[in-house]
Amino acid sequence: MATGEAPVLEVLTDINAASLARVELDPATLLLVRLAALASVDAPAASYLLHVGPAVESGVDLGDVQDVLVAIAPIIGSPHVLRAAGAITEALGVAIALTDAAASEAGS
Repeated sequence: MATGEAPVLEVLTDINAASLARVELDPATLLLVRLAALASVDAPAASYLLHVGPAVESGVDLGDVQDVLVAIAPIIGSPHVLRAAGAITEALGVAIALTDAAASEAGS
């Protein structure tokens, strides 16, 4: 049986840490590659949500994300790209809502 308070999240954190320790890509490039991979597997919005904050902190902007989606469209197809665009938009909406809620709590 899995152990820990959040075993799934803990394993995902460990996997990501191992991956980050083994690559020599700059943070922005790494996150753009991960966004491309997420698009190729029809990842849910929650998967993108984990990458929104780090991407913004690394200097990735909307234009970069659009460029990645355009670049991978011939490989993964338009249905995957459209689902990815929707999931990214949903993740951004959640991230903005969470940020707004945190700011409201801090101001209270």
